[in-house]
Amino acid sequence: MCRWLAYSGTPVLLDTILYKPTHSLIDQSRFAKLGVETTNGDGFGIGWYTKEAETPALLRDIGPAWNNRNLQELANHVRSPLFFAHIRASTGTAVQQSNCHPFRYGRWMFMHNGAIAAFHLVRRDLLLLVDPALFAGIEGTTDSEVMFYLALTFGLEQDPPAAVARMAGVVERVGRKHGVEFPLQMTLAITEGEHVWAFRYSSERASRSLFYSSRADDVRRLHPDVAFLRDISPETRLIVSEPLDDLPGVWNEVPEDSCKIVGPGVAELRPFAPEPADWWTGDPVNP
Repeated sequence: MCRWLAYSGTPVLLDTILYKPTHSLIDQSRFAKLGVETTNGDGFGIGWYTKEAETPALLRDIGPAWNNRNLQELANHVRSPLFFAHIRASTGTAVQQSNCHPFRYGRWMFMHNGAIAAFHLVRRDLLLLVDPALFAGIEGTTDSEVMFYLALTFGLEQDPPAAVARMAGVVERVGRKHGVEFPLQMTLAITEGEHVWAFRYSSERASRSLFYSSRADDVRRLHPDVAFLRDISPETRLIVSEPLDDLPGVWNEVPEDSCKIVGPGVAELRPFAPEPADWWTGDPVNP
């Protein structure tokens, strides 16, 4: 499995979130506390937005994050109001750059922790459901990228929660057709550069860990001595696979079967469930 974080709010240097916290994502790449694996060294990726570009920038590499000098150099010089960061522990697919998260399509980014169970059995069926107009964009071999392109096929750009619900429903239907009892395990994040949608769900209702930070004003009152908190907006939020520190009152667990949405004027927690695949006719363009 993997560890990831999503940041949204006041522009900060990536180093502020990636390296400086006590239990930063870089620390988690060697010493994860809540993941299936302690070490997440099968590659990493970061994606971020700037005012100058229409699409997010990506930096991805197959080596471990903890000793990548290019990542540390970049993190000390890049400032962004929204970025994704991911450290990978492969569930069986190759360690190659095209398999490192985040994945990008236009302005959209996607990253995932979890797995489609028995992916080798269901991969062909799922790939055949990807809109032919999108198919050429798939570069790697992971189940995560297939999930992203299925969500794009099912309307991600119009309604992210509905598209993810449809994707999850189809993955479960196809998996069970192949005799897989619990087809899907996911905590995933999606953004178009303004909002972040984060989902926690698994077929067996035993999902991987996921947390979101409390409102910045509330955390500032609890911990007035923390320098990072002094200049950030009330809407600044982090969503993380596991907490970056042990400060009381900062971290809240995302409940099972939930979607957390953050962005300008938005901080919502909604219930989430796969859409039953009764609507599915096998036509990915006109379901």
